[in-house]
Amino acid sequence: MIEPANDTMPVRKTVTVPVPPQRAFELFTARFGEWWPLATHSVGEDQATRVVFGEGIGGSIVESLADGTTSVWGTITSWDPPHSVAYTWHAGTPAAEATSVEVTFTPAEGHTVVELVHSGWENRPDGSAARAGYETGWNPVMKHYVRLAVMSGLPARAT
Repeated sequence: MIEPANDTMPVRKTVTVPVPPQRAFELFTARFGEWWPLATHSVGEDQATRVVFGEGIGGSIVESLADGTTSVWGTITSWDPPHSVAYTWHAGTPAAEATSVEVTFTPAEGHTVVELVHSGWENRPDGSAARAGYETGWNPVMKHYVRLAVMSGLPARAT
C-alpha cells in the first residue's frame, strides 16, 4: 500500500539522463548556473544574474544579483563524485530554517538515473506549504537539468 504524502515526507524527483554518472554529476554541480532557471526560481527574480554551485564539502550555492549583492541558497554537506552530493537548502529563508537535499547518480545501461530527495520540512515554520511548493517546483527545475544533459549527450555533428 502506498502511503499518502504528509507534511514531513521527503519530496522525491527522479529523472534519467543520457550521459554517464561522472558527466551527470558535473552537469548538476559545475554547470548548475547553465541549467538553473533563474528567471522563475530565484531569490532576486528579475535582478538575478547568476548562480554558482560550490565544489566540495563546505562550498556554497550562491545567487548573484545585478546590484552586486549575493544570496546564499545552501551549503554542501556531502561530496562524493560521481555518486552523490548533498547540501542544505534555504534559498530566500534564514539558514536556521534550512532543509536538506541529496542527489544521487546511478548508472543504468548507458544512462544515469538521477534522484533528488528534499527533506527536513520540520525545520521550516511553513513546512507544509514549503513542501507543497517544492513538490511541484522541482519539476520544471529538473526539466531544465534534463534538457542540458540531453544536449550534452548528443553526438557532435559534422559541419
